Amino acid sequence: MAETGNLDADHRRLDDDLTARAFFDQTRRIAGVLPAALAEMVRDGVFTRIETEVIGGYLAALRTSLDALSMKYLVSGRIEGPLRRHVTIDIHESGFPVWSEIAQTAADAAQAGEELARTPDPQAIKDDMIRQIVGDLVIPTRLQYALSQRLYYEALAKGGLFWPQMHPQGYWLSGDDRQRRRWLLHWAVYDSQLNVPVIYLMDTDDSGRRPLVEDAKRWPELRAHLLAQSVTSLQLLTIARGCDRDFDTLHPMRLRRIVLGPVYSQGFTVQEGPIRQVLENAAAPADEDWAVAMTIEDLQAERATIEHSGLFSVVERQVFRLDPLNRHGAGQGTTAVTRALILPQRPYQALAALDPAGFRDIRKYVPGPDGRVAGYR
Repeated sequence: MAETGNLDADHRRLDDDLTARAFFDQTRRIAGVLPAALAEMVRDGVFTRIETEVIGGYLAALRTSLDALSMKYLVSGRIEGPLRRHVTIDIHESGFPVWSEIAQTAADAAQAGEELARTPDPQAIKDDMIRQIVGDLVIPTRLQYALSQRLYYEALAKGGLFWPQMHPQGYWLSGDDRQRRRWLLHWAVYDSQLNVPVIYLMDTDDSGRRPLVEDAKRWPELRAHLLAQSVTSLQLLTIARGCDRDFDTLHPMRLRRIVLGPVYSQGFTVQEGPIRQVLENAAAPADEDWAVAMTIEDLQAERATIEHSGLFSVVERQVFRLDPLNRHGAGQGTTAVTRALILPQRPYQALAALDPAGFRDIRKYVPGPDGRVAGYR
């Protein structure tokens, strides 16, 4: 592993072009498998189809960001001087680029229009490359770099990326002006401590006079409130109770937090525990040397109580169900926790042969040669 400078001990700078390309190729393979895995999770009752559509949108945005980063760093490792740059990934309990990489794409995207306006178009750069190859008989490294940066900014300008914060959106599920409305609220963050994408889903009842997403007062306040609470160190119970207390006409019925990752791979990350032995025993080729964990924390409302608010009014408050035996994280402020592992066939076979106790209750999703994903318990 190449680690340099003032890097965090858990961070790795991919200073070899082939290694960086292999890393981005692996992220594409994983991204290509996840939609089929989500479809299998629908059959297992983990998510509904609407929820997988929402989650799939965030996964598509993540893939777009990673594709843009792959173009940004395509040639930059071969440039001498201050333009020489390398992608940095978190090699411990993440397997994704560090948060600062995602944050930089957001900053670059804000200036993409200006960058594109002052750089030649791709065809002009390619023409210059041909002239340099034919006329000077040299490899046009700097022109290759210029083309890669042009394509990087074009990708940013198209949008659809995964930002450090993906602001809450509302999906109407049921109800109308004559009865309570039910919303699926969803948002996401790229966690700056864990360096992984985290998606939130909240089912909430809305008893306000106006539909939540059309309410010029409640909707902006709620979005700001939810983003401020989107920290993985906070319990779901804390987040849900805070929303319930601060918004009298909103009633959180269910809150889930989906942590995508870590990604495990002998080629890029450091493993601990049984997963290390699994990947070693699998001895899989590069395209199968990986496994992706997914953790779904789930908090559900059990009943509602009525409390006095002021002298003449009452408000509804939710009471959330926690597992009294603490089997699924009651001490962590959740009703239940579901863990899943998505991994190719050879690592799955090694996992089944090793059969470590800690993995027996984890759902396993294994992509096959036909693109379908099989689920196992």
